[in-house]
Amino acid sequence: MAGALPKVGRPKSGAISAEGGKPRDWRRGMSDNVAYALWVYTGLQIFMTVAVLKGTGGSILPYLALTLLVVAVLPGFRALEKQWERLSDGEASNPVLEPAYRRDRRLIWGLALGLPFMLTLLLKALDALL
Repeated sequence: MAGALPKVGRPKSGAISAEGGKPRDWRRGMSDNVAYALWVYTGLQIFMTVAVLKGTGGSILPYLALTLLVVAVLPGFRALEKQWERLSDGEASNPVLEPAYRRDRRLIWGLALGLPFMLTLLLKALDALL
């Protein structure tokens, strides 16, 4: 029975999905990356804020970090996602857009993983100065 199913290997380019050789929809891929990156960012931000809250004597600055999450980061990620949503159906599967897709994906994940740490360090420095 297992021999009856064709073996589908992973495509060498991200321009073709592993699902029957269909062209990849860059819009959906970017939307998925933004959604997952926001989950990771939010989790890291909360974790970092709770760690700072345990170490301080009741400063309000750690709560500012969570406010910045909503005020600044979500609209920024949404703006990146909207650039890809504007593509037509024909453009959404164009393999020429793969380098731009990879660049934006690196940017999104770099921000999602780096901003919680940078923001927490900045707030700790501000707290030490005040």
